Amino acid sequence: MTESVKGPASYFPSIEKKYGRPIAEWKELIRSSTLTKHMELVSWLKAEHGLGHGHANALVAHTLAEESGK
Repeated sequence: MTESVKGPASYFPSIEKKYGRPIAEWKELIRSSTLTKHMELVSWLKAEHGLGHGHANALVAHTLAEESGK
């Protein structure tokens, strides 16, 4: 039996399907942004790239956790 993906990464397949970009590309956009705060990045993804709140939140949370080494 395979282990199910939990947390923000559980959104990744639907994000790729809905928005047509790989997760690595979204993470690179987040990392290249001059914004640093979680909700600023979420708002930016929603306003500039048309992501829904849950998808934007999942991408930002996962990317910032990677950046902080968690």
